[in-house]
Amino acid sequence: MTTTATERNNTAAIHQVVVGIDGSPASEMALEWAAAEAARSGAVLEGHTSFEPGYVFISRDEVELAMKKVVDRAAAVVANIAPGVTFKGVAHDGFAAKDLIDASREADLLVVGSRGLGGFRGLLLGSVSQQCALHAQCPVVIVRSLAAHEQTSAQP
Repeated sequence: MTTTATERNNTAAIHQVVVGIDGSPASEMALEWAAAEAARSGAVLEGHTSFEPGYVFISRDEVELAMKKVVDRAAAVVANIAPGVTFKGVAHDGFAAKDLIDASREADLLVVGSRGLGGFRGLLLGSVSQQCALHAQCPVVIVRSLAAHEQTSAQP
């Protein structure tokens, strides 16, 4: 699944930024940060979303529709924030951490939010961002919200 926010005049992009997208607030912040970085560096931005098999009992068509909505929403955000950036959306039927780590092999930078849709609230890092930080094949940026920072800073 590929969506182009806008076409670039220079079709031979030198850099690639990969960002994990799942529709969560942390993912939205990571996408915004990655779009700004792609615009600054002239990189192509590739957004990856994943659906874990067996996570929810819905039809394959519903899964594909939901993933398309995540990718389309991300393309709209990129077009608004960084109109000159080429955005490619990739949907996986697999595990987010593995898919992002695999994508990092071809990337110059991997960007993820600190917390996604699953897991336990209050943890500093989610399992996907932690796995990416440990195993990615390129530098990783983990974007945290100011509210999350203030919440953890206030704890003794």
